[in-house]
Amino acid sequence: MQILKVFEKKLRNMNYSDNTIKIYKHFVLQFLNEISYNDPYQIPLKSVVNFIENKIFTSITQQNQYISSLKLFSKYILKRKFLHINKIERPRKNKSLPKIIDKEFLIYKISTINNLKHKTIISLTFSTGIRVSEVCNLKITDIDSKKMVIYIKNSKNNKDRIVPLSENILNMLRKYYILYKPNEYLFNGQKSLKYSHSSCNKIVKKYIGDKYHFHQLRHSNATTLLEEGTDLRIIQKL
Repeated sequence: MQILKVFEKKLRNMNYSDNTIKIYKHFVLQFLNEISYNDPYQIPLKSVVNFIENKIFTSITQQNQYISSLKLFSKYILKRKFLHINKIERPRKNKSLPKIIDKEFLIYKISTINNLKHKTIISLTFSTGIRVSEVCNLKITDIDSKKMVIYIKNSKNNKDRIVPLSENILNMLRKYYILYKPNEYLFNGQKSLKYSHSSCNKIVKKYIGDKYHFHQLRHSNATTLLEEGTDLRIIQKL
């Protein structure tokens, strides 16, 4: 659909991440399919507002994603004033404690992994607390063994940061590099240069347990640092 290509180009010019663009295009496409307007460039703003107000959402997250994507669609593609959309209140999320994986259980599970690539991905994530997107986008040149740090570039909200690299993880990365000889990105997929988000989640479920998911490694890292006495402000920066 041509209008989606125009929308994607605009988002790329605004420096939105690939994942965000993919999500926003998906929800705009759902919107366009449901309203079936002959000329999508002439969709009245009222139709957008009515859609958001009457749509039955499956979750608070989905509702927020629809609102965000359609606000940008109205602004950049329909080129209409979107004050009415700004007045639409976003649903309040339920505040709950993040689910973590017990440290001792996690360390034991990691020790039983024979596949060095999978073991390295899970160990690196637990050690540093980086996001799944950051794992997949990590390049070989982002590892600085002299300064013992990892450079995280163009992450969430287009921010860069530095995370510490432990001696154990560095040694594991060296063994992994010798065995797999990755190209450009640290973790290559079977048919692509980058390892995928879904593959990361699959290996967590395979080795740690079906009820766990990749993002819990990030929570577990933060909890472990807190338990070991790391200053909360340092954890927040990491």
